[in-house]
Amino acid sequence: QCQLSGLWRNELDSLMEISAVRDDGGFQGKYFTRVTLAGSCTRASPLSGAQQQPGEGGWPTFAFTVRWDKFSNATTAFAGQCFVDTGGKETLTTMWLLREAVGSLDDDWKAMR
Repeated sequence: QCQLSGLWRNELDSLMEISAVRDDGGFQGKYFTRVTLAGSCTRASPLSGAQQQPGEGGWPTFAFTVRWDKFSNATTAFAGQCFVDTGGKETLTTMWLLREAVGSLDDDWKAMR
């Protein structure tokens, strides 16, 4: 079984710390990004999400949002799945969508990455 709670590191050296997953699947944590427009300084931002328990023999899916606290006017939504290989190594795979604030409806087209 995949345990989502704990400390995770991605290929860009950012860290994600997830507290214990509640019985209803909800969780909280912090995302420590190394990828910022402000430079290479690590910044912490709050995250909130939910894990969906799979049926028998499957791996859990999850989703969470990160509010880029104090250094960006953006929010990112992540969705993914947790896998465990035959050696017991847990891996999270995710896709993300980032929304930046823009000044007008005319600029809405350039707000998503």
